[in-house]
Amino acid sequence: MRKPPVHHSFFNAFRGVFLMLKSERNFQIEVVAFFINLFLIFYLNLSTVDSALILIVSFGVLSAEIFNTAIEKICDIIQPEFDKRIGFIKDISAGAVLLMTLASVIVGIIVYWKYIFN
Repeated sequence: MRKPPVHHSFFNAFRGVFLMLKSERNFQIEVVAFFINLFLIFYLNLSTVDSALILIVSFGVLSAEIFNTAIEKICDIIQPEFDKRIGFIKDISAGAVLLMTLASVIVGIIVYWKYIFN
């Protein structure tokens, strides 16, 4: 099978992000948080390193949410009825998002603290 042209691959990837934005409430909330962080980066004039840390954890949360959604969708196709094993898989996938979100909150507190309270 021939690989598609690079621009098709990028189109498909952007379409995937758009589909997430269109259909997944948690992703929508996380995108709002991402834009708040972008605003704060410029408003508080964060250093390059601090900006990079905020962007890395922000994109980490968004990526984790995409992976979580993909895993959940696959599980729903494989087993549409309730199954404890599928529930376990979905729970640990959601747990990964939770851990990344907690990490981003901790990094946010550490980074923003010095700009807001000093």
